[in-house]
Amino acid sequence: MADPADVVRQFIAAWSRLDVEELVGWFTEDGIYHNMPIAPVQGHAALRQFIAGFAGGWATTQWDVVNLAVSGNTVFAERVDRTTTRDGKQVDLPCCGVFEVRDGRIAVWRDYFDMNAYMAGLAG
Repeated sequence: MADPADVVRQFIAAWSRLDVEELVGWFTEDGIYHNMPIAPVQGHAALRQFIAGFAGGWATTQWDVVNLAVSGNTVFAERVDRTTTRDGKQVDLPCCGVFEVRDGRIAVWRDYFDMNAYMAGLAG
């Protein structure tokens, strides 16, 4: 059985490749991704569309883990997501992800962050 902390660390590292199919593959078939400021999405088809929607505008991204804590199959990952958009804007977004891991895949991912900080970074 995969260690939940390892699953989350590998998933976070995968974001730097910006490969939508790889990222969707980390989720269970019924996986849920909930960026708290907006409605959750569920299932591979919805996840694929959602992730492609914002990652497609990124030139690069590197997510730095600040703290990681595990309780059973739940992983809390405090991060700073450092992203450069295709038009050259730099966005450094502090956030915290809460992941529920099942059978080596992400069943639920809830991300908490300040949408205003993200939008301000995009405004340049």
